[in-house]
Amino acid sequence: MYTRLGILHMAINILTGFFISQVFISKSKVRTYTTSYNISHSFISLCLSLTQSQYTSSFTNTNMALNLKTLVNHAVHAPLSSSRQLFHGVSPKPTSIAFSHSSSSSPQGFGTQITTQRKEPLSNQQTAAVRHLTGSLITNEGLRFAVVVARFNEIVTRPLLEGALETFNRYSVKEEDVDVVWVPGSFEIGVVADRLGKSRKYHAVICIGAVIRGDTTHYDAVANSAASGVLSASLNSGVPCIFGVLTCENMEQAMDRAGGKSGNKGAEAALTAIEMASLFEHHLK
Repeated sequence: MYTRLGILHMAINILTGFFISQVFISKSKVRTYTTSYNISHSFISLCLSLTQSQYTSSFTNTNMALNLKTLVNHAVHAPLSSSRQLFHGVSPKPTSIAFSHSSSSSPQGFGTQITTQRKEPLSNQQTAAVRHLTGSLITNEGLRFAVVVARFNEIVTRPLLEGALETFNRYSVKEEDVDVVWVPGSFEIGVVADRLGKSRKYHAVICIGAVIRGDTTHYDAVANSAASGVLSASLNSGVPCIFGVLTCENMEQAMDRAGGKSGNKGAEAALTAIEMASLFEHHLK
C-alpha cells in the first residue's frame, strides 16, 4: 500500500511541475505558457482526493473523469492575460480536446483519455461536387458559323477573314458550315449579327472590322457603336457574337494585328467562336 502511495505522490510532483511552466524556444521566437496558481492547486487537490478514494472507494470512475475534464477545461479556457504570455505576436493554432472514458479493468482515475485534434481550415477542404464546364476545340461536329465582315478598310479586314477561315479549316469545320456576310462598315456589324443570331441557323457569329483613328472624333463614335452593337446582338439573340473589330491608332498597328508581328486577330476570333459554340451546344443548351 505504501509503495503505491509513494508512486502516486511522485506522479503528483512530476505532473504539477509540468503544469506550472513550460518554455519553448524555436528560431528566436519565445513562447511562455504559464498556468495560474489556481490551476496547479486544483490539480494537487484532485490528485490527493484520488489518493484517498483509492482506499475508501467513495470516488467512482465517472466522478474522477468529470473532475479531470473540468480541470482541463479550466486550463484550456483560462484568460490569456493570466495563463500565458505571447511574444512577437505568435499564437498557437486552435485545437479541439476530446474525452473518452474506458470501462476496462484499469486502475481508478486512469480510464479517461485526452486527445487533441487539429482542425483544418475550410479553405483547404476540397468540394467534390464542383464541375468545370468548358468548350472544346475538337468536338465541333455539326456546329455552324457566320462571319460578318466590314468592307471599309478592306486591306485589313480581308486578311482577318482569311485568318478566320484558315482556322476553321484547321479545326475540321466544314466549308459548308461557314457563311460570310459583307457589310459596308463596322457600324453596321451589330444589326446584322443580331439578325443572324436570331435566325437560329448558327451556333456563333464572328464580327470582323477595322476602325483606325483619324483627325476627327468619328473614330470614337464608330468604335463605341461597334462594340456596343456586337454586345447587344449577343445578349439579345442568345448566340455568342465574337468581337473581332480592330480599333487602332494607325494603319501600322492594324496591319501588325492582321497577320503581322502581333498575329492574326481573325484567327483568334475563330478559335473563340469554336470554343463558345461548343460550350453552348454541349453544356449550356
